[in-house]
Amino acid sequence: MTQPFWKTKTLSQLSKPEWESLCDGCGKCCLIQLEDEDSGLRLHTDVTCRLFNADTCRCGDYTNRKQRVPDCVILTPRNVTELEWMPQTCAYRLIGEGKDLYDWHPLVSGDPMSVHEAGMSIRNQVISEDEVDPEDWEDRIVEWPGEGDEEE
Repeated sequence: MTQPFWKTKTLSQLSKPEWESLCDGCGKCCLIQLEDEDSGLRLHTDVTCRLFNADTCRCGDYTNRKQRVPDCVILTPRNVTELEWMPQTCAYRLIGEGKDLYDWHPLVSGDPMSVHEAGMSIRNQVISEDEVDPEDWEDRIVEWPGEGDEEE
């Protein structure tokens, strides 16, 4: 039996469709994160980028995201392993670190809803940055499944 592409290729060897299919649709990379200036600790919030669609758990303007949100980070094979803020459960991060995908990843399960059914997405559990004053972001710190010390 042939191995799936994510087990046989490096991130830089992936075709564009393969690269895009690695995204499980969890939405966690679209969360606003706060960083403690003293310790460097990153804290997750339930506040998302203004372009995030909480129903679909996808960017509302993926093609134009960088133009509309200048600080949006476009993932590449080169930068994805260096972005410490990427979710611990992120397929790009996992593959870049030589790890396998979780059973709930749609490429493994064959079901695009499995990430949501496993409770690993932020779908319909967040609020847009347009609806919350940045001064209140500290009040919106939460822990997301898969992002705690138990996964490390």
